[in-house]
Amino acid sequence: MRLCGQILAVAIACFATAAVAETRGPPVILVSDAIEPHDPDIDIYALMSGKCTTLKVAGRDFACKVVGFFHSEHGRVNFAVALDDPADDSHVISFSGENGQRTQDNLYELPVDRMLLSSKERPKVDGLPVPSVELSAGFCKQLGNFAARQVASISCAATDKSGKKYELQFQSDGLPITLRRVRQTKPSIKEYPFQ
Repeated sequence: MRLCGQILAVAIACFATAAVAETRGPPVILVSDAIEPHDPDIDIYALMSGKCTTLKVAGRDFACKVVGFFHSEHGRVNFAVALDDPADDSHVISFSGENGQRTQDNLYELPVDRMLLSSKERPKVDGLPVPSVELSAGFCKQLGNFAARQVASISCAATDKSGKKYELQFQSDGLPITLRRVRQTKPSIKEYPFQ
């Protein structure tokens, strides 16, 4: 349970950072230690068990500890991945985007416009690393249905503006996902996936 709590805390920090970046105009890369506090707006999250058959971060291969889906009430979605990195227990990447949609009953697609990168070297707010925001282009596909609490797989690929590539292939172990609605909000996803 400790690991699920860690990824939830990192996701909250990711959304807070993304929200801070959005409130100042176009997305920015946050590099200073001065980050203003902001309430996260996560309304739904899901944690999935299984394994990452592929997890590449800027040319390096990793295993994953856990994969989570986080939806904000303003429509931003993160597929967050806690990396199994012996050198850094705070190493988390998130494929982040807006305007995701369920194109079929068991298919959710998300255009990725930024990568959120957390590590032990990042500045901290309330003890949690604040991720750097890397403008990116990519796509995620999730096979499965949240309403049925089943996700079969997630695949994501993105390239940031400096040319670094990020890739995720996640395969479920078949166990039901942990799905939590934090607060009731209006759907922001076309063909709302939680019905």
